[in-house]
Amino acid sequence: MDAAAMQLDNYTIEDVYKLPDGQRAELIDGELYMMATPGRIHQKLVHFFDWTIGNYIHGKDGDCEVYPSPFAVFLNADNDIYVEPDISVICDRNRLTDEGCKGAPDWIIEVVSSSSRAMDYNKKLFKYRTAGVREYWIVDPKKRLTIVYNFEHDTYEEYSFSDKVKAGIYEDFEIDFSGISIE
Repeated sequence: MDAAAMQLDNYTIEDVYKLPDGQRAELIDGELYMMATPGRIHQKLVHFFDWTIGNYIHGKDGDCEVYPSPFAVFLNADNDIYVEPDISVICDRNRLTDEGCKGAPDWIIEVVSSSSRAMDYNKKLFKYRTAGVREYWIVDPKKRLTIVYNFEHDTYEEYSFSDKVKAGIYEDFEIDFSGISIE
């Protein structure tokens, strides 16, 4: 698919599937958003969240499952909005298929990169909220900031990278950001 073709709207999930191997894109409202290869700090944070959340769930014999990107999320249980959040936590296993998640995950974490800043802070915030995501974290390594949107309780909080951040979907789980170095 050439760059000129990307300017047109009304793409479908079939266009995402036709992309060359290794090329990733998200589909929102008929528009394709090409995804850049993540950098080292981005991947370090994604691994940290995957490992930390996964260990918590496993230690509690929990029913939720954590999936790092690339993991397909068909946000409205259809093919109109296809995203690949950095971290998806799904507690309703009926939403899981061989293709990914059909419907809104319970908790999504996006690690901001320079190419994803506008998407993470604006478009995805709106789409995740309206789709029924319970909790959305925007983790911004450049600003050393984590923004937590708890859509269930209609709250918004900001934390620095030296804080412990409580996960709203669990009663007794928090992530200590001071334990990770992003240098």
